[in-house]
Amino acid sequence: MPSEVNALEFVDAGTVEEALEALAERGEEAVVLAGGTDVVVQMLQGSLRPRRLVHIRRLSELRGITSDDRMEIGALTTHWELGQDAVVRTDHRSLAEAAATVGGRQTQNIGTVAGNIVNASPAADLLPALLVANAEVKTVNSAGERSLALEDFLLDRKRTALRPDELVTAISLEPPSPRSGETYLKVGRRGAMEVALVGLAVRVRIDENHAVDDVRIAVCSVGPKAFRARDAESALVGTVGNGSAIGEAARLLQAAASPIDDVRGTAAYRRRVLATLLERAVARSLDTARSRE
Repeated sequence: MPSEVNALEFVDAGTVEEALEALAERGEEAVVLAGGTDVVVQMLQGSLRPRRLVHIRRLSELRGITSDDRMEIGALTTHWELGQDAVVRTDHRSLAEAAATVGGRQTQNIGTVAGNIVNASPAADLLPALLVANAEVKTVNSAGERSLALEDFLLDRKRTALRPDELVTAISLEPPSPRSGETYLKVGRRGAMEVALVGLAVRVRIDENHAVDDVRIAVCSVGPKAFRARDAESALVGTVGNGSAIGEAARLLQAAASPIDDVRGTAAYRRRVLATLLERAVARSLDTARSRE
């Protein structure tokens, strides 16, 4: 670990107010620590060198899942809790499926939903599933609270709109409509426990004639950040989601992607996989939508 860590301050916050005070004092030199699955790795690699760690694991008010007009997920809710929650598995199936692919059981028990979002990895599994649910990120600082669409919160690779003195408190999700279905599919060398080569989430709604009247498509690991593929979505609206329509949607999705070559796979392979994943995800989501009529 870099020598700078010798001067590292550790604040074990007992309340949200204590955490906010610690963040405000150190500004950009402070980093929030919850599960630590990303922060600790980055510190060991030397890519993250904070002067203060603000530990928030004890803040029980940032845990839990509630459902009202929108589902609200506390910032410290773990991947394992997301994958096991009955309401999440029913209403936000793609999120439960994505959470179940994040590392092994130990990682899922420790890693938090807010950590996955704030880390803003281009390959973060939860992000496509949250994007198709029109997720909003709720934050707080000493001046008050604000809510920001996840699309606006994610700026670039490892960059978000979170202010240095802010803490993510919760994520809220738009509920599914009747006659809708969704799924998350991932390609990795071993599926779960591997960083996604490509991850794709779809939420689709059909009308009384089984035509697609709303669809959302989001992807990760094929650009500097996870994103919604709106041109591809438009190509499917008014169709039955197969044949030439799915082919055109796949073409538009591939055009929107900007994958790279790395040690896990080539850009060309990632681009090809997108088309296959999209066809499978749309078909699976449509099957679920029809079953809910």
